[in-house]
Amino acid sequence: MTDFTAAELTDQTGKCFVVTGANAGIGLAIAEALAAKGARVVMACRSEERARAAMARIRRGHPSAELAFLPLDQADLASVRKAAELLGSEPRIDALVNNAGVMVPPLSYTADGFEMQFGVNHLGTFALTALVLPLLEKTADQHGEARVVVTASIAHKKGRIDFDNLDGSKGYARMPFYQQSKLANLLFAAELDRRLRARGSKVKAIACHPGVAQSELTRHIPLRRVFTPLMGWVVNTAEQGAWPALQAACDPALQGGEYVGSRGLFEARGPSGPAYRSKAARDPELARRLWDVSERMTGVDPGLPPA
Repeated sequence: MTDFTAAELTDQTGKCFVVTGANAGIGLAIAEALAAKGARVVMACRSEERARAAMARIRRGHPSAELAFLPLDQADLASVRKAAELLGSEPRIDALVNNAGVMVPPLSYTADGFEMQFGVNHLGTFALTALVLPLLEKTADQHGEARVVVTASIAHKKGRIDFDNLDGSKGYARMPFYQQSKLANLLFAAELDRRLRARGSKVKAIACHPGVAQSELTRHIPLRRVFTPLMGWVVNTAEQGAWPALQAACDPALQGGEYVGSRGLFEARGPSGPAYRSKAARDPELARRLWDVSERMTGVDPGLPPA
């Protein structure tokens, strides 16, 4: 597997990609790169106004870009279900790129009462993927494959899943809960791929991380405005942060189950390639337990028995 940048992205004409959180930052960079290569891009966002503005920006550089808006709020399972229902009108979905997320907000809760980071970053991703899976399976059967991309983070390395305090009622700290949600992303991607393989599915699950990239995710970090002007020297731009997701969604060398991300110093920046998973992220028993808990919390069953 060679280092992957936007230069390695091939023609995607005829394919359809759903990109969550596509109105800004890395999500917008992913959407623009795919549209530039001829793909139809469904931009799944909370704000239609911001999504339309992002679509206009893409079309300024790529007038023939095929773009669509999909209302999606991963902090509300009713919205997730509605989004999956609306996607049923798409003739094909070649990849669901789960990019949307939140990072280190004050303690807050989703519409369904979940701690915000675990609820949006993991449970929203779990539910959306499960509900869109039949459409991905249909595309894979007709066209040879489809993909689920799950965005994790190097922050997962210090993460642990505290099943006794998922709601933060027994104590909450912003970064540990973010790390927990990102570990959950990696565990979910790995377990999803195992279950898909066991069923003989042509859908591949691949995880990625963007390194340390400039994006709106950092809006809750103290002193962000002070350090943002300096960040370009040491971290990825949004365009560079999009490379791992683009590789996960499009690189024909990937077979499913991989984890890719920035390969530079401390995995903070640079081209995409194989990334490091913590011991916890490689624990299949932990992944199975998280899967079962996620099914109960969301009320969504992906219909994939344990491998």
